[in-house]
Amino acid sequence: MQGQRTGLIDAIRIDVARLHATWMELLFPRQLNPSSVLGRWQPESGAQKVSYYGWAALGLPLVVIGYPLLLLGFATRYYAGKLDSATTRLGIVGVVGLAAVVWGLLTVGAWLRQFSTDGLIAVAAAGGVATVAAALAYVFSSRGGRLTSVLFAYPAAMTALFLPPVVAALYSPALAGVLTGSTNLAIWILDNVLTVGGLNQIIRDNFALRGPAYVAMWFGIAVPLGWLLGGVVALADVIRPKGDETSSRSGTPGQF
Repeated sequence: MQGQRTGLIDAIRIDVARLHATWMELLFPRQLNPSSVLGRWQPESGAQKVSYYGWAALGLPLVVIGYPLLLLGFATRYYAGKLDSATTRLGIVGVVGLAAVVWGLLTVGAWLRQFSTDGLIAVAAAGGVATVAAALAYVFSSRGGRLTSVLFAYPAAMTALFLPPVVAALYSPALAGVLTGSTNLAIWILDNVLTVGGLNQIIRDNFALRGPAYVAMWFGIAVPLGWLLGGVVALADVIRPKGDETSSRSGTPGQF
């Protein structure tokens, strides 16, 4: 137990140190990966020391905020890796086929529950959009680089996940909890996130959360959420690259 606790503390210390070094790397050379010959760059003149240590102090609270995001990145990278290996085995045809079957079953369920014609068309259309989004997520993640994955693959995957259930909830009392939860989430976002410049009041005065607005809301959540998850995975790749020998310790944050 003592050894596991020590390993955990050491892993946290390594992660925090590399996170702060990444911050320092934004302005100063050889901070994250010092040269084997020259070592880590150190300030020499008085002006350099002021800027160097001032930048270091400024980064400390950001590291405290950023470390939970780093842990989220480790976890997301782990599960995304599992999903990526599965989709790689399926290929683009398998991914599209699986998405079509899953959301096709949702459309069949809508038909069995005797949705209105408009509702049935809406659910089927949402399933089609989600299937296309799943295909795009596969293409962007497998063919593009890190930036492409962050900007496009993760938002597309979130859209494929969120869109059909929200559309189905618009037409099914059995799924009304999705809309109730969406309303509560919208209120929380307006009261706690979109408060800058009175943006929350502007939205309340000009928009009503009903019908298609739920779909727009979840699309507006899916895209930045995808960017967040893709961003923290990219951060995890920088701080603790895949295959890093220190990440193999069982029970440490780096195990992801």
